[in-house]
Amino acid sequence: MYQIDYNHKIHIHFIGIGGVSMSGLATILARRGFTVSGSDGKLGPATDKLSACGIRVYEGNLASNLDDKPDVVVYTAAIHPDNPEFARAVELDIPLLKRGELLGQIMKNYTTSIGVSGTHGKTTTTSFLSHILLDAKLSPTISVGGNLPIIGGNIHIEDGDTFLTEACEYTNSFLSFFPTMELILNVEADHLDFFKDIDDIRHSFREYARLLPDDGQLIINSSIKDCDYFTQGLKCEVITFGPKGYVSDYTYADEKITALSCYSFRVVAPGKPSDGELVSLRVPGTHNILNALAAIAAADSLGIDPAVTLSAIGEFTGTDRRFQKKGVLHGVTIIDDYAHHPQEISATLAAAKDYPHKKLHIIFQPHTYTRTKLLFDDFAKALQDADEVIVARIYPARETDTLGMSAALLSEAVSRLGTPSVAFEDFEDIEDYVLTHCEEGDVVITMGAGDVYKIGEELLGNR
Repeated sequence: MYQIDYNHKIHIHFIGIGGVSMSGLATILARRGFTVSGSDGKLGPATDKLSACGIRVYEGNLASNLDDKPDVVVYTAAIHPDNPEFARAVELDIPLLKRGELLGQIMKNYTTSIGVSGTHGKTTTTSFLSHILLDAKLSPTISVGGNLPIIGGNIHIEDGDTFLTEACEYTNSFLSFFPTMELILNVEADHLDFFKDIDDIRHSFREYARLLPDDGQLIINSSIKDCDYFTQGLKCEVITFGPKGYVSDYTYADEKITALSCYSFRVVAPGKPSDGELVSLRVPGTHNILNALAAIAAADSLGIDPAVTLSAIGEFTGTDRRFQKKGVLHGVTIIDDYAHHPQEISATLAAAKDYPHKKLHIIFQPHTYTRTKLLFDDFAKALQDADEVIVARIYPARETDTLGMSAALLSEAVSRLGTPSVAFEDFEDIEDYVLTHCEEGDVVITMGAGDVYKIGEELLGNR
């Protein structure tokens, strides 16, 4: 694999540079003095920011974009061999790196490289850690999967020796990483368009854990089924966290709702005061107790002052699309959430139960036909905790409909289990439905990883 060395500046070209992750990596390298160029199908605000960093951006995927013959070309899973730039790179014998491989190469240039993995909770936990590392003045470079207000986006670049990133399992991209510390938050069935089954997923997470050096640290949720499967034979330090009822190095006690479904709790761990450190969260849901606990364990392992850690966690108010209050329309509160997996839906609805409301209406947009089909029954069950479910058209992402899935089918399954449900293919019809069926005091949550958030924004724009 082609090696990226911060001490050896080269020319790196990105195919599809305008994407959230690709643009962030390109910016990191440009700030480090590399010559960076890239292409995108359409220029806009994202590519304008790249140009402002001195990055040359081409519109369109043209073979001529590689006339300068860069030293290496970076691409994503969405790029196929018939892409003109990809084909030209092969013709010119230019080394090719997948996005995940480049991210792994970047990690090698830092003394401390932290990868936060798991089926869900990655963005929130990475955000907790971002606040902690910044408040501890470690001058970190950060790549997070959402818009984090404290860094004004999803990328933060400083000159310190600490790198923090989310580690996504899809297409096994995290197996190209070089972490010195890993967090494994949970391991559930997901991305079944790539993985064969849950055993295949578990195998990948075990291989990810085995990437750690002997002097590294693995921080893992003890409530993951057969947790020893992931840790057996590791020479690195293993630190566990988990809910009550599991043997863990870090757990919690005395959890209480403070306001709007947020919790306070006391940390129970070796070396902590006998009465526990009091943590007050400003993000809702009991699931965020575990996310915060994982971040606390990581911070302690890094030697960060616990007082700094607790203060930083209390400052975090959330990232975009994670139980984010968007506004109020005629007395109806509109919230947006990224949940697109049954367990995430259950966690979000559990948090919503403690949020003041008369009725809870969920506008759920399934994400990909494959996920909808393979987790169909689990989706229908998870949505039962709402008072009403409005199912939007399936967001296809990288797929085409060859599986016979539809919003109407999922809506019917939800209704059969006892929760009123309707389905619409057009967002405008959903907006009209909300305006005529929701009453003052109700809560509407737009939910999914696609473009369902636009419904809430359109409604609030029509006030």
